[in-house]
Amino acid sequence: MDDAPLKDLLTRRAALVLAASAASPLLAQKAEKSAGRPVVHFEIGCRDRARSGEFYAKLFGWQITEAGPASNIQAAGPQGIPGHLTALGHEPEHYTMFYVDVEDVKAALDQAVALGGRKVVGPVTLPTGAFAWFTDPDGNMIGLLKSAKP
Repeated sequence: MDDAPLKDLLTRRAALVLAASAASPLLAQKAEKSAGRPVVHFEIGCRDRARSGEFYAKLFGWQITEAGPASNIQAAGPQGIPGHLTALGHEPEHYTMFYVDVEDVKAALDQAVALGGRKVVGPVTLPTGAFAWFTDPDGNMIGLLKSAKP
């Protein structure tokens, strides 16, 4: 099976995630040791982006705009974080994932694996930063994110 289309889609999605998270006011805040690492982005997988976008816009009042392979979600209010609706066209079709800002994606991914998690994707380096996905010991998928700072 040719993995090139999936890798291309992941790369495009990661670029969108990193761009959106860089604009987040939460990412600009330093993670305090007592507070832990901040969640800076979220993603919702679906089959039909238009239908799901309409659902979430009506339910939560979120502003949702088309952005290439994903739809940008701007959660209302200063405490909201940016997100995406994504229709991959293959499994997993239904998922929710959040991304945690880390200082070093590879080190955080290695630590997740050492603690019983499983590497899924990455680390992937892009001009806008780096990301990786892992599953925790219960199989929940989590994203790691490090935005390139200017």
